[in-house]
Amino acid sequence: MVAVETVRGPVELADLGVTLMHEHVFVLTPDVMQNYGDEWWDEQVRVDDAIGKLRSLAALGVDTIVDPTVIGLGRYLPRVQRINAEVDLNIVVATGLYTFDEIPHFFHYRGPGTELGGPELMTQMFLRDIREGIGDTGVKAAFLKCVVEARGLTEDQTRVQKAICAVHRETGVPITVHTNAAHRTGRLAMELYAQEGVDLTKVVIGHAGDTNDLDHLKWIMDQGATIGCDRFGLDMYNTTADRVATIAVLCEQGYADRIVLSQDASCYIDFFSGEAWQATKEQAVPNWHFEHIHRDVLPALRDKGVTDAQITAMLVDNPRRYFTPREG
Repeated sequence: MVAVETVRGPVELADLGVTLMHEHVFVLTPDVMQNYGDEWWDEQVRVDDAIGKLRSLAALGVDTIVDPTVIGLGRYLPRVQRINAEVDLNIVVATGLYTFDEIPHFFHYRGPGTELGGPELMTQMFLRDIREGIGDTGVKAAFLKCVVEARGLTEDQTRVQKAICAVHRETGVPITVHTNAAHRTGRLAMELYAQEGVDLTKVVIGHAGDTNDLDHLKWIMDQGATIGCDRFGLDMYNTTADRVATIAVLCEQGYADRIVLSQDASCYIDFFSGEAWQATKEQAVPNWHFEHIHRDVLPALRDKGVTDAQITAMLVDNPRRYFTPREG
């Protein structure tokens, strides 16, 4: 059996089905929650709300979400396990580190080239998450998540990326990298990965769909990587109409086999904590939710001439290929 690890255990690749490749159950700031969460966090309310939202998503025909919530975004698997036990949906989770620039002080003084030296803690942690499981949950990470943002490959960011590359080389586990399309940092990531011996066919350049620069997008795909058109609903970065038009052109030009779709949505994100800020978020980005692709985007893509076969490639075939272990 060729399988991918999920919150509920291994699932055969053929059973991943319709897959959204970049969604979060929760995005949280744990130390803020621990000290101020009584002002806006109710555990049972949030769990029940997440169960309802994910059930609604599954009812639309989504079989799997790929959740790149890692250290730096509030990953806490026991809560996700509790929710997933009530929802018939595959949730694939990640290991890695989310930082735009500097690494946490937890890593700063230890590791190669640091004041105290020693082995790379990040590599050890990522390998454990993949091979043994995250914490004591038994849930194994199935992919690596990292960031190359507007500040580029700073010294600390390069250290994270090299740890990611080392784990990829050792395990074959694929990589999803958050990038800044306006600053073309997907190219920086790709160039480093090529130097570090990463299999570029196992890389998703996340948030590439924030740009409509066809030359930039095709350059990424021509190297073998997949572009994440994964922020549908976040119109301040790129409108749905423009995102749809760009994908339609790329599909027409033969690139449907290197595109994945998603929304980068969540059941709750505490960047906008409390009722007032949640309401502000809903007003600012009313389509930033799990159901936007199936209710609005897929019909719009079909109207632009994207075929059902191409939609199946983006939602089923490409995610399955991403998680297929490399030979050898």
